[in-house]
Amino acid sequence: MAGRQLSGLDIAFLCLEGKTTPMHMGAVVIFDAPRVGRPKRLAALLAERAARIPRLRRRVTTTAFPLGGANWTDDTEFDARHHIHLHRLGELRDEDPLTAYAAEWIEQPLDLHRPPWSLHLVTGLPDNRFALLLKLHHAFTDGAGAFAVAAGLLDELPFTRTVLAATEPAEDERSSLEMVKAGIISTISDAGTGAGIAVAVLRAARPYPLPPLSAPNTSNRRLGFVRLDLADVRRIRSAHGGTANDVILAVLTGGLREWMINRGQRVDGRTLRALIPVSTRAREAGPAANQLSGYLCELPVHLEDPVSRLAEIHRCMNRNKAAGPLSGPGAVPILAQRIPAPVHRLATHVAGHAAGLLFDTVITNVPLPKCDLRLDGARLREIYPLVPLAPRSALGIAATVYRDSVHIGLQVNGDAVADTGSLRDAVVKSAAALYERSAST
Repeated sequence: MAGRQLSGLDIAFLCLEGKTTPMHMGAVVIFDAPRVGRPKRLAALLAERAARIPRLRRRVTTTAFPLGGANWTDDTEFDARHHIHLHRLGELRDEDPLTAYAAEWIEQPLDLHRPPWSLHLVTGLPDNRFALLLKLHHAFTDGAGAFAVAAGLLDELPFTRTVLAATEPAEDERSSLEMVKAGIISTISDAGTGAGIAVAVLRAARPYPLPPLSAPNTSNRRLGFVRLDLADVRRIRSAHGGTANDVILAVLTGGLREWMINRGQRVDGRTLRALIPVSTRAREAGPAANQLSGYLCELPVHLEDPVSRLAEIHRCMNRNKAAGPLSGPGAVPILAQRIPAPVHRLATHVAGHAAGLLFDTVITNVPLPKCDLRLDGARLREIYPLVPLAPRSALGIAATVYRDSVHIGLQVNGDAVADTGSLRDAVVKSAAALYERSAST
């Protein structure tokens, strides 16, 4: 199926995969009590819907030609039921049993010999609510594409079929040789852009990563969930300017500052550098599962004043936007897209472990529609996205705005960070401090 060939960036995520560096995204989604309290019935409904989504039936197969390449091919033994699991939370031995269970779930790599996704239906939550735990390999799609796929599992909305269709690459009738020739021509024509990004990356590289957010790789993970009031974010933005995303970054920066201080880390004269993924779906058409670039943003943890932190982040993000997402050191995904598959197979795993020379953490914002999402009539109440940890990184942060709240998912290296409670509290405290300054203006 030549028309479903993986792109260079898709293959890069496969090459980064390892037991201690699983490259899957995830989401913990909490729903109201179902109308019919039968988990097996709900699991059967999810399996039925998953079976109708072509993308969820495909697995990765390597190709001999082009060398090192890979295709998405239909799994002839596909059964959606094998990807859906039921779990009921037991006795409340943990302070937050859902978070504890989700941490064990997220640290397990996906089976890449099968379609790379997994869904856990978790019951036993307070007030008879239930949760869906969904993970998809990053080679499979990016954050925007993940929602497009997940939309097919939820109750149908007017846009459901449209977004699902957008995830399906058009069939390419060209032969493998013709596709290789086209790839060579594209690589040559894009060489100047790729070289420019490579030079920018080398210039931005630092001699060493910042110790608080670097750590040896481990399979151990811990999770934390933070929920902020969207009205507070809007009040802050109205008082001090910037975008909603700037405000969220400023809140996270304040939380990281206090967390570092509480851990005995020096913040004076320092910044943390975050890689901010940026979708290029509106700019670059094509069949690639991942259509991403990125910005590098210096998070001013050295600034004590929360309003000053927001202003500095706003200036940094404005500079990034003025330069555009297709150039600069944050455009590493664009560079990966232009690298041939054999080079990825040889070098990406090693190069990935040098990510800390370029950035300290990844902070992504996953877009969701402004509408009421439901599953079998049960209303979606909370959704916490999870971004994979970069190699040798202690922390990854994902956020999304849904209805009246900002939902933030924290994923940490469990060997480097004993618990996420202090970081969660620091983020909430940072939001309150910035809101207090806004209320006084």
